[in-house]
Amino acid sequence: MLTELTNGAPPSALQAALEAQLSGADRAWLHEALAEAEAEAGARSPEPVDRNRAQWSMPTWEIRFAEAGRHCHPAQGTAQADSPTPDAQDLAAAARVLLLHAVRAGLDTATRLYSHGTAAERRAVLLALPHLSAVTTPAGSALPLVEDALRTNDTRLVAAAVGPYATEHLDQHAWRHAVLKCLFTGVPVDAIDGLSRRARADSELARMLRDYAAERTAAGRPVPDDLHRVLALTARPDTTARPDTTARVEITAAPTEES
Repeated sequence: MLTELTNGAPPSALQAALEAQLSGADRAWLHEALAEAEAEAGARSPEPVDRNRAQWSMPTWEIRFAEAGRHCHPAQGTAQADSPTPDAQDLAAAARVLLLHAVRAGLDTATRLYSHGTAAERRAVLLALPHLSAVTTPAGSALPLVEDALRTNDTRLVAAAVGPYATEHLDQHAWRHAVLKCLFTGVPVDAIDGLSRRARADSELARMLRDYAAERTAAGRPVPDDLHRVLALTARPDTTARPDTTARVEITAAPTEES
């Protein structure tokens, strides 16, 4: 639930969902941290340049950003009968997303936190990008962060990178390779925002998927079920019927010299 909300949902909805999962002490920490971030945003321009600030000096909100993992734990009894106990890493990521939104972090801040942060902090920056579109100008200027994440083999970073920001700003060529990256690394394609819309009628993506499937078949490796799902979506939409995304497409292995 929280992971879905971090992908561009209104901050008020994300905060309400997060607070519902936290203990009283952690909720108090969150309120204080957000107030400090909002005060910081109101006291300065979104992206200040303070070259005289000591290198070891850090704004209070950034300290809160770094320590979120120690203050965001699921409260006892918050798990629902039809859903698992929330992941503490997801709770911390949600808090960090809210902090970045509250402080109106721009491109310089997002890039610095991503470049010098832990994997958990970098994931939060990626998840926050849809919330920061208004201040990360010009449009798409944070794409280098998405592209860097897609070059890693960290599945949590890859999953965070293929959210709404990537859907809006990646060109089709780069987006196709992001889909393949998910298949390579085992990231569920459900993590890809806008998959159905962008995959429809994409014959080049279909070719790439068939080539990848043929390579795996020739090597005696299984073809991921998700590949069949995406391949079905690449067919041109039928206006009279919904596509069957559960259908399996027959893949023929590439011929070898012995065959």
